[in-house]
Amino acid sequence: MINDMIKVVRNSISCGVGMKNWVSKWVMFVAVGHTIVAMIFFGNVYGEIIRNGLYNSVKSEKTGLAVWFLLFGFLLFVFGMLLAVIEKNDSSQIPKSIGVALLLLTTLGVVLMPVSGFWLILPAVFAILIKK
Repeated sequence: MINDMIKVVRNSISCGVGMKNWVSKWVMFVAVGHTIVAMIFFGNVYGEIIRNGLYNSVKSEKTGLAVWFLLFGFLLFVFGMLLAVIEKNDSSQIPKSIGVALLLLTTLGVVLMPVSGFWLILPAVFAILIKK
């Protein structure tokens, strides 16, 4: 049964069923969501940072957490943009090594923080790893 499901997913990905180049779009979507969540949870911290001046403004664990949360969203979006460049080139595909690295990062994130958005990267990871 599992093998049949994998075949269906693999065939739909390789045949172009569904949205073309969706992996990069999905990663960018998750990145935007991550940034929105950062603004919701840490908006007051960002306001404080701006009011006090940006230079050397990370002086506590709370501001450090807020800044890294925001920066990771931007970094994830840039990564999605790079994936889009690879997906647009019909003669190449996203390297499996990228999928493995993303799987390792996502697995570590899920283990360390099960109640998080790391789960949202798994569809992209599986699509990269299953694609022929």
